[in-house]
Amino acid sequence: MFLGMNEIISSNEIKYIKRRLCRQLKEMVDVSPVTVLTGARQVGKSTLLKQEFTDYSYFTLDDLGVREQARLDPQSLWKNTSHIIIDEAQKQPELFEAIKLAVDSSKRRGKFILSGSANLLLMEKVTESLAGRAVYCELFPMTYGEMAGRIEAENFLGLWAPGLETGAEQVGAVDPLPFLMRGFMPPVLELVSDVSVLHWLEGYIRTYLERDLRELSQVDSLVDFRKVMRMLALRTGNILNQADVAKDSGVTHPTTHRYIRLLEVSNIIARVPAYSTNRGKRLVKSPKVFFVDPAIAVFLSGYFDLENVARCREFGGFFETLVYLHLRAQCELMTPRATLHYWRTVSGREVDFVVEHGNRLLAFEVKFTSNPTIADCRNLLLFLEEYPETVRGVLVHTGDRVVWLHSKVLAVPWWWLDW
Repeated sequence: MFLGMNEIISSNEIKYIKRRLCRQLKEMVDVSPVTVLTGARQVGKSTLLKQEFTDYSYFTLDDLGVREQARLDPQSLWKNTSHIIIDEAQKQPELFEAIKLAVDSSKRRGKFILSGSANLLLMEKVTESLAGRAVYCELFPMTYGEMAGRIEAENFLGLWAPGLETGAEQVGAVDPLPFLMRGFMPPVLELVSDVSVLHWLEGYIRTYLERDLRELSQVDSLVDFRKVMRMLALRTGNILNQADVAKDSGVTHPTTHRYIRLLEVSNIIARVPAYSTNRGKRLVKSPKVFFVDPAIAVFLSGYFDLENVARCREFGGFFETLVYLHLRAQCELMTPRATLHYWRTVSGREVDFVVEHGNRLLAFEVKFTSNPTIADCRNLLLFLEEYPETVRGVLVHTGDRVVWLHSKVLAVPWWWLDW
């Protein structure tokens, strides 16, 4: 019997849950003088670093005193230590030049771990200072398998095997609805009631998003910023058209563009590019947009209970966002990292996700159905025909069976991918 939301919450309420990224992060720290860990607020970066790197001196620039010290005399932070963690490092960009000088100094052989809720790769000053000196990785909200203590998603890794042998089997169904409402942020695991979750999400939007974004860049109007976030939330899992977002939110195009960029820098949303290797084919090139956690998108869209979410027209996008989180987290764990795309023809034939790893591909179609059939595979089969290097197609559903729908298309429950 597999764990549902309540069982996972109760069994892991107090103890630290080891994240899958730990092994890869430690390997990076071993080989690089500077390791950068990014991720949205509250995904567990600080907890991971404190638990896994106990021999490091820890500083956070959320502390105004430490931030002032970093501004006036950054070298003093590592004066008596060779191993240092600096959390929320993006709050003092001048710090990166000092780190560059320390790394380049022949007298110093220390290690820096920098973490931040801003995507430092998208911050020009940071990338200039740390070019050639740092490695980067991203921590995502906790996935279904991580919640249950699974150290590795064996099923996802097994999908890459050309000779995968698995017969039809019932593995159990997990209702995605509670996960769409609660999401996968670690602090939510400790909350028992749905009302508590709503309070947490409201506080998250106000305390972290609006405050942090105002520190990163000027937000002219929080009302307008909220409108843009809502319009994006209603479009999660869909192709991003910034002109439509501006029109529907009533915010100017330049401001809408800036607010979208801010949300992207803060790791709250991400763009998934279109997959295209054949220039002769007429394919859609615009990216899709996804929120990093489905519950944030659901909350911002104005849905506060299971009944309304289940009936809303955006439900398919919310469910696809849930699957996006799990696939994106898996891509981050592969060595080298896999890249995530989608594929769509101008005539509207679409494959929801294409995972590329070297010269191999996996194609994923997401269907909110508990009883998938061969009819649900037609876009996958078209993609397999166009790109024969694809290992197989995978149809992700909400049912309880793993079953072959075609010799190259395996249908699996959404949670099974992370088990």
